[in-house]
Amino acid sequence: MKNFKLKSVLVVLFSGTALISCSNNDDKVTAPVENTKISLATEIKGPAAGKVNDELSYDITYTPDTACGVFNKFAEVTIGAVKGLGVDVKYPSDVCTLQTPQPQKAVYKFKATAKGTFEIKFKKSETEFLTQKVVIE
Repeated sequence: MKNFKLKSVLVVLFSGTALISCSNNDDKVTAPVENTKISLATEIKGPAAGKVNDELSYDITYTPDTACGVFNKFAEVTIGAVKGLGVDVKYPSDVCTLQTPQPQKAVYKFKATAKGTFEIKFKKSETEFLTQKVVIE
């Protein structure tokens, strides 16, 4: 009798383990993949002077590759040994069916902690930057 109870318990445990381990929970929802790319700046508008620890705002105009592109962030870029910024634009992985892209604007915030003349540089082409000089007093 003991042997029968032991075998019954083992069969129930084995069956339970087999059923639980074979459950199909592979219904993972994957988010659509988005691509990002640096768009070229066409214009910088903002103040040419400011004060230490004051936040200055600059309107950066850029044109995404497609009309579905939206601003993601400002990213550091280099051309040769020169560092500057680029407009990182996010594109959906789906095919974009909207019309031709229009120029868009993003606001860049600049805050200097010391006096001096600073250059804000945004990538204008593959070989040059668009530069805005700022004098901080």
